[in-house]
Amino acid sequence: MEIKVVEIEKPELINFILGQSHFIKTVEDIHEILVSSVPGIKFGLAFCEASGKCLVRTSGNDDVMLALATKNALAIGAGHSFILFLGEGFYPINILSAVKNVPEVAHIFCATANPTQVLVAETKQGRGILGVIDGSSPLGVEDAAEKDWRKNFLRMIGYKF
Repeated sequence: MEIKVVEIEKPELINFILGQSHFIKTVEDIHEILVSSVPGIKFGLAFCEASGKCLVRTSGNDDVMLALATKNALAIGAGHSFILFLGEGFYPINILSAVKNVPEVAHIFCATANPTQVLVAETKQGRGILGVIDGSSPLGVEDAAEKDWRKNFLRMIGYKF
């Protein structure tokens, strides 16, 4: 077995969701859930089929996000994994619960805009995702001023009242 590190390639502000599911139907179901949950959402989705033709199955409504999803899915190459890129201005917080509730979705590894590395194990049979490194390690613990900043920030962007 060999362990590889796959860097997710994307623009800095773009969010994505990396997950695992169990069936080719995932592609259409995630597409449907996105367009019915967030009007005007822009996205690209790629799913690595794990049996049969073993193709990367894709869907989306934004060519740039679709190209990012396809490129990164091919780089990861793990059976039954999917990667969903959201257009600028769209965020996982608005769709994550809906994606998790898609019957085929078995696991979400991350939902982030951070620099991300995917740890992939490769054997003679194929590849599987061991986990992800999402962003950087903590540099300390928030103090009272940082707690105030966090609370004010969440209210400023409309996520808390």
